[in-house]
Amino acid sequence: MSIQINYKSLYLNKNLNNFVLFVDENFNITGLKKYLSKSDYYFIDDLLKINDKKKDVLFFDINSKKKIILVSYKKNITDSETESLGAKFYDNIKEIKQNNFIINSDITKSISKKFIGHFLHGIKLKSYIFEKYKSKKSIKKMTITVIGKNLTPKADQLKFKAIEDGTFFARDLVSEPGNILHPDEYAKRLNSLKKIGLKINVYDEKKLKKLGMHTLLGVGQGSIRGSYLVTMEWKGLKNNSKPLAFVGKGVCFDTGGISLKPAKFMEDMTYDMAGSATVVGLMKSLALRKAKVNAIGVVGLVENMPGGNAQRPGDIVKSYSGKTVEILNTDAEGRLVLADALTYTEEKYKPKFIIDLATLTGAIIVSLGSEYAGLFSNDDKLSKQLIDVGEKTEEKVWRMPLNKNYDKLIDSKNADMQNINYVGGAGSTTAAQFLQRFILNKTPWAHLDIAGMAFSKYGGALNSGGATGYGVRLLNKLVEDYYE
Repeated sequence: MSIQINYKSLYLNKNLNNFVLFVDENFNITGLKKYLSKSDYYFIDDLLKINDKKKDVLFFDINSKKKIILVSYKKNITDSETESLGAKFYDNIKEIKQNNFIINSDITKSISKKFIGHFLHGIKLKSYIFEKYKSKKSIKKMTITVIGKNLTPKADQLKFKAIEDGTFFARDLVSEPGNILHPDEYAKRLNSLKKIGLKINVYDEKKLKKLGMHTLLGVGQGSIRGSYLVTMEWKGLKNNSKPLAFVGKGVCFDTGGISLKPAKFMEDMTYDMAGSATVVGLMKSLALRKAKVNAIGVVGLVENMPGGNAQRPGDIVKSYSGKTVEILNTDAEGRLVLADALTYTEEKYKPKFIIDLATLTGAIIVSLGSEYAGLFSNDDKLSKQLIDVGEKTEEKVWRMPLNKNYDKLIDSKNADMQNINYVGGAGSTTAAQFLQRFILNKTPWAHLDIAGMAFSKYGGALNSGGATGYGVRLLNKLVEDYYE
């Protein structure tokens, strides 16, 4: 669905087609008299006596060409609730034949200056579809014209669009099949972000070997594709203040390697690079909206394949940090990619904090389902901030434990550590405990396990199924509320 949004301070013509008006949750329409003709007003007032007022959106067909649509909002509605309301509105109108809608903004003066902006933001986020590879594409276009005096300020319009573009870019990346978006292609696409002001550095296998990133390289050595570390730098401040750092797991396809996954649902492993897609989408949003912050995005891009040169269970590799890792299961590969990326990010950029994102463990889905990402952190302040913005954006996180008592489960007899615990249990925590060992200088750090959040088969409040782009809006809000 292609949606065009226009803003016009027009005279409110009472004969407008597909006219959208906002009312309170009781559908009290007395305030609409000046926006409706007398006959339309009494027609709707009469029908409201028999309509189900539990719905958020009600349609009234005045004639074959004219609809009046009432959208109800509750008292003290939040920004995220407004976005969800916009998404519900989209679900209600996407199948009807008419494709032009006129929204009256004047009625929203008493709610919030940003109400219309968040409402339209919800519509746009919900309207995303990925049909790049369909021979017959949806060609429906929708035009929404906002009229009145309570229009979204230009600066906010640009900010909403930047977040949408970043979220959609992340969704596009996750939706691509593994034969198209392999590490070589992914690195090329990231290079294209130079045009929006990001400084991009691509480290190929030759450079990674020289740096000593053998945990990352080990994961990709069974693939005919290359392995990469890509850094994206946004300098939104003139000073040299410490940057915020975001690190993402980019396993473009995960067969499990020699520790091969079952065939059933393996096709879903195209989205094992969703953590990296979130970081890329966030960096794109920050650049597009010219965020007043210094930020670094770092992604490790690999493909985990069971080739003749693939890493074996029992191999021991040396990480960029100098610590050695015994590989007991080649399907616990994401933590190996992140291990080198985390230490490198901390050492090179000396950031204010590091947040990494990864579809790391199935265990987190057992724990939290598809409602919360798992949050593991060494810093209470950063954790509280993430929890707070998670509630505001409805991209929620739930803090899980880290404790030195879990270390014994990943200590190895043959190396400094092993990449899984064979005892069983605490799969997500031991994975996070493993990652924590690669934060060497006590930098505030948070790990978000987004395995249950990155992809939705049934859709969510602000997405229609498939890739969700989870984390772009969450981290953008974190930057906006606490670091700009």
